[in-house]
Amino acid sequence: MTQQFPPAELSEPELAGVRNFRDVGGLPTVDGRRVRQGRLFRSGHLAHATASDAAFLSSLGLHTVFDFRNEADQRLEGPDVELPGVRNVNLPLTDPADGAEFWKMVRDGDLDQLRSILSGGRGADRMAVAYRTIIKERTAEHSKVLHALAEDSVPALMHCAAGKDRAGLSIAVTLLAVGVERDAIEADYLESNVKHRRYKVHRSDSSPNAMSPEVMELLDPLFDARAEYLAAAYETIEETWGDVDTYLSTGLKVSAETRERLRERLLD
Repeated sequence: MTQQFPPAELSEPELAGVRNFRDVGGLPTVDGRRVRQGRLFRSGHLAHATASDAAFLSSLGLHTVFDFRNEADQRLEGPDVELPGVRNVNLPLTDPADGAEFWKMVRDGDLDQLRSILSGGRGADRMAVAYRTIIKERTAEHSKVLHALAEDSVPALMHCAAGKDRAGLSIAVTLLAVGVERDAIEADYLESNVKHRRYKVHRSDSSPNAMSPEVMELLDPLFDARAEYLAAAYETIEETWGDVDTYLSTGLKVSAETRERLRERLLD
């Protein structure tokens, strides 16, 4: 029987300058509980939030905003809007210099250049490798997030640039830690593909050829949320640590007591 998950639209506002916002409340755990509404949110960056967007975000009672962007992201998009009384924690999940030339080519490269780096499945392969790398090499950052949530940082909003990859993985790790069903984690992750949520692709060339069907097909793997990417993250956990419990306890140094505090803070 197919598990039914609460639609995100139940708690989804119309935000003008923030894409991919949603409350992950309602997702079921393996032991029959659910993530509490109003405790954990995710989105794209807040740099372009309007005054009304900021007023809505301020109404959520947020304690902490986790920003997983790096310096290059922040230079490109700008800093987050300031939300009074909300702590902003910047934990870059990629090196500030990593991929700078690659993303410049995504924005500025011509069709031949894009073909050279993205055709033949290379775009999707790059994304899967990035997910594996974040899981394997960014254990300290994910540990900080889980310990902060267990201590005092709820309600929390997690975001990166598009709210899909780095924020998506951090949300997934958090949901794994409190026992949310994997099918539910994947269903929430794939919500980032809904048209109005997707990151707006910016190309420096404004001609029709710059956004041609072939160009967009080459770029799609970079801006899609794909189950295979999340599967690569899970596979890395299992290959490196054996199972999720060992990943959390050994890889992220999250004790059973800390996981219980997380459940108390995040679950009904």
